[in-house]
Amino acid sequence: MNIGQLFGTVQVLRRTEPAWISRTAYPLGLALATESSVGSLPHHTYDRRVSAANLNTLVDFCARRDVDVLTRDAVEEAAGGRADVAILFGGTILAGGDRFAEAITRDVAACYLIVGGRGHSTDALYEAARTHLHWDDVGEHTEAALFDRYLRERHGVRADLLETESTNCGNNVRNALAVLAAARVPHRRVVLIQDASMQLRMDACFRLHAPDTRVVNFAAHRTMVDADLGYLSPPLGMWPPERYFSLLMGEIPRLTDDPAGYGPAGRGFIAHVDVPEAVRRAHSELERDRIGTTRVADPRFSDSSKAAGVGDR
Repeated sequence: MNIGQLFGTVQVLRRTEPAWISRTAYPLGLALATESSVGSLPHHTYDRRVSAANLNTLVDFCARRDVDVLTRDAVEEAAGGRADVAILFGGTILAGGDRFAEAITRDVAACYLIVGGRGHSTDALYEAARTHLHWDDVGEHTEAALFDRYLRERHGVRADLLETESTNCGNNVRNALAVLAAARVPHRRVVLIQDASMQLRMDACFRLHAPDTRVVNFAAHRTMVDADLGYLSPPLGMWPPERYFSLLMGEIPRLTDDPAGYGPAGRGFIAHVDVPEAVRRAHSELERDRIGTTRVADPRFSDSSKAAGVGDR
């Protein structure tokens, strides 16, 4: 794609009404959701600018970055020393591979591990690889294998270790720790790279299973939306909006430490996370306005065992 095509794509995203909701535009960014788009609910007027701000609040909360730039100096300052390993989780968009390549070329850690078998993001990742990379043979790849190929073919670098069996956030972490232990790689200081929607949960899962590890988070992307709910500077392989919004909406109830959540007060899949009131309010308003739907766990990739500490993706 050339620069003209890229900017053309961005312009279309900004001026086209999102396909997942039927509405009539009103002045000052107001929109009217019709009964056909919200079932039996009465007509409801909402401000798209407020919805955009609410979505960006969720991105800012979930897509955690502990350093502004992914460099060795920045990581060592945040971690209190040399990072033992940098880990890319395969549930992210293709651009996550670019961030991981930067980590490798900038020598941010002593070892590099990619984690991911097959889970709820795998089919979307396959589709992105076919569309953007013209890879028609990805059907047998695990997420880790696909990203390792991406590193080799696009950047001329490769990971040291691959984990190819995990299916969800919980066993992503448990299996990663097992691979590191088998390879005798320490994990006192770790850099985690995951999708914007799941970075904070991955941090919480790591804190549960490796509480003594110093984690430096660097979300693979932090894609925000504009006042028309179009993407601002979408990175390579960015999820379709309906998927991205659903992922973000699904994280807040999972991260909330109550009987229905994944924290210690609920299913015990992750360590405690404080969810600020502003984030809860943003989620509630988006739910009210039917901007995105809360993603339901896919039972194919879940483990119901609380003792195992495994959450869905």
